[in-house]
Amino acid sequence: MIRVLLVDDHAVVRTGFRMLLEAEGDIRVVGEADSGEAACRQYAELEPDVLILDIAMPGMGGLEALKRIRARDPRARVLALSAYDDPMHARRALREGALGFLSKRSAPETLKEALTTVAASKRYIDAAVAQKLALEELDGGAKSPIERLSEREFDVFLRLARGATVQRIAEELKLSASTVGTHLYNVKQKLGVTNQSELTLIAIRYGLIEP
Repeated sequence: MIRVLLVDDHAVVRTGFRMLLEAEGDIRVVGEADSGEAACRQYAELEPDVLILDIAMPGMGGLEALKRIRARDPRARVLALSAYDDPMHARRALREGALGFLSKRSAPETLKEALTTVAASKRYIDAAVAQKLALEELDGGAKSPIERLSEREFDVFLRLARGATVQRIAEELKLSASTVGTHLYNVKQKLGVTNQSELTLIAIRYGLIEP
């Protein structure tokens, strides 16, 4: 029996996924969460075999939750979900430690395939996304401008996009305000924006946060 923690901020998505998974007989959804914060708490309490985690959620996003859970439990087996099939999301999720990536646009039957693959500690990438990744390499590696950001710049970018202040980000990341300010400058330069509102729009456009 594969024990699953299902994390998505949309109740209808969680209900649909629960029905698909539990119809298989050898999978049990032991918990549900609607935010990154709740995911971190429930993961520690339930210790599921697999965490199915949506990337874009209000508050603490899925990527930040993934990072925290993996820091606490490096053996965590995570299947990342996204409403988008942009390779950028797959790369970010896998870089943060997810074993698998699945687009919500995928056919329903692929959900169990992805879950059982990740449960066996093997990698799984949505077929459509895998094809796009391969084509990107053939085209010379063209990527989203967001992927020009370093890992720390990406952390700062996501927090700024959600409306956090420089001081708050400095406290959360245990950095000086001046260091965060430098990252902010670099983020704006690389993304070609001038203010925080534009950063939010970019994050929404690429499906990293929800409107």
